[in-house]
Amino acid sequence: MPDLITLPQRQITAFQQAILEWFDHHGRTDLPWQQNPTSYRVWISEIMLQQTQVSVVKNYYLNFMQRFPDITTLANAHQDEVLALWSGLGYYSRARNLHKAARIIHDQHRREFPESIEELQALPGIGRSTAGAILSLAQQQRAAILDGNVKRVLARCFAIAGWPGKSSVLTELWSLSEQLTSTVRPRDYNQAMMDLGATLCSRIKPDCRHCPLQHNCKACSQQQQHLYPGKKAAKKLPHRHIQMLLIRDAAGRILLEKRPQTGIWAGLWSLPETAAERQAHAACNQLIGVRPQQMHILEQRRHTFSHFHLHIQPVVLHIAKPAHRVMDSERLVWYKLDQLNSLGIAAPVMRLLKEIGEKTWAAPYIASN
Repeated sequence: MPDLITLPQRQITAFQQAILEWFDHHGRTDLPWQQNPTSYRVWISEIMLQQTQVSVVKNYYLNFMQRFPDITTLANAHQDEVLALWSGLGYYSRARNLHKAARIIHDQHRREFPESIEELQALPGIGRSTAGAILSLAQQQRAAILDGNVKRVLARCFAIAGWPGKSSVLTELWSLSEQLTSTVRPRDYNQAMMDLGATLCSRIKPDCRHCPLQHNCKACSQQQQHLYPGKKAAKKLPHRHIQMLLIRDAAGRILLEKRPQTGIWAGLWSLPETAAERQAHAACNQLIGVRPQQMHILEQRRHTFSHFHLHIQPVVLHIAKPAHRVMDSERLVWYKLDQLNSLGIAAPVMRLLKEIGEKTWAAPYIASN
């Protein structure tokens, strides 16, 4: 591995001054989590903002804070309620880890956030950058951060080639971030770096003319902004095919099944699934002991995860009478469509349920064999 870049103090000071002067005139100060930036509020926002845009997060954050205004209310909540408010944000492991960490902070840290990088990183779902954000934005400690926006700014400014997920590239970027983080105004500096990456130094068509670093940015001077940061090598994703069973009783209720605590949509409520090649009515009979009277096959749809494409074939199965079989209430529940907001349900499944609720059938159900 090549030697890391060591910046002279003169360059560090000039970089910090440029960033902070820009922030004083153009930085964002009206985001919800910037008002009364406690460790708890910053933590919630940072977890939500991982792989999610600010415009999407705002309303989720406000709704979440209204229901869980402090660590005690979050720690004492049921996981289903936490996941329900997270529905639509995706990457649900973030919500599960948030809930686990809240209980640890409440029970083991007497409801007080740790004040060191090491203790924060020991909590579920909190990595080095998130810990740095909590310490700097909420506690005004000098702590480096390296979210996606900051990676982009540093990679372009110092022409750090390669995909940031690669160990050697990540080490170089962390070294630069550690050297450049301001001691005097750590909160404003870190917020400025995130703002700069989110606004001017955007992934596509960066606005270099208005950037405070334009005269010292290597990528800009070489007109090679598009090369930094480097992209991850493309990988062909595998395809998986399933059927989702929308089992509906005479009262209009839909059968929901709770997913395991591991795997995709872990801990969320979803629709029962079966293999694409299996007969849907047979799967329904095995699941609840009732053979459906009618069936309707909906248009297939696809949902892409980071590691595979999921092809979903929805099948509506109508049963005339409720099942007599005793069901495990922790795993299977009958639910009315107008009550679904109280459960944690993955966005693709929620869209499907809403579609069913609004559906006016153009043709009668097709009787199953």
